[in-house]
Amino acid sequence: MALPPMKRVLLKLSGEVLMGSQQFGIDPAFVAELAQEVKAAKETGLQICLVIGGGNIFRGMAGAAQGMDRAQADYMGMLATVMNALAMQNALEQIGVSTRVQSAVQMDQVCEPVIRRRAERHLEKGRVVIFAAGVGAPYFTTDSGAALRAAEMKCDALLKGTSVDGVYDSDPKKNGGAKRFDTVTYDKVLADNLKVMDASAVALCRDNGIPIVVFSIREKGNLARVLSGTGVQTIVQGS
Repeated sequence: MALPPMKRVLLKLSGEVLMGSQQFGIDPAFVAELAQEVKAAKETGLQICLVIGGGNIFRGMAGAAQGMDRAQADYMGMLATVMNALAMQNALEQIGVSTRVQSAVQMDQVCEPVIRRRAERHLEKGRVVIFAAGVGAPYFTTDSGAALRAAEMKCDALLKGTSVDGVYDSDPKKNGGAKRFDTVTYDKVLADNLKVMDASAVALCRDNGIPIVVFSIREKGNLARVLSGTGVQTIVQGS
């Protein structure tokens, strides 16, 4: 199914994607490949926002599971997303893409604070805006941060780049017979707990009519194919 014409999109990447083939941290070579994908998408005339998770460095939920205070662990996870945002900014700037990082946790020496109208001006001037530090508060995932920023910036779609090529009725890594959906409703995702994004993020997209496009970012050139309507993806939308 082809996507409707779009002017502005938000691309959500998991932190794990930045690891490339490593077990931990940031793989500069793979981040450079991702930057080329973003550049190619931008050159089609799209305005692009980015949100990157922090799971390759630190995941708040995992820290809390090991006995850390949940709020403290989540703040550490937010700082990890800032590190990833700066890595992506560096990769984009090296290939000539003007970029701004805006963080929900204020740190003026390394990035701007999140200011919606300023972010809109950046997009209108052709810059890529990378939003970091989630929503700036604990107990919310970067999925929720991505949905919030997509709504704030009036994005036409939220593109979720993952390690699988869409939404399945069960885990395709565990069940070889798992069925992939071409399209699925927000309500089915929530009712069947299909693990697209966390429930608050899906509900926020539903309430604001923002389609969620789930695709594999690990396949080279796949972002461009998805945007042109020829890629493999699942579109989560209203009934």
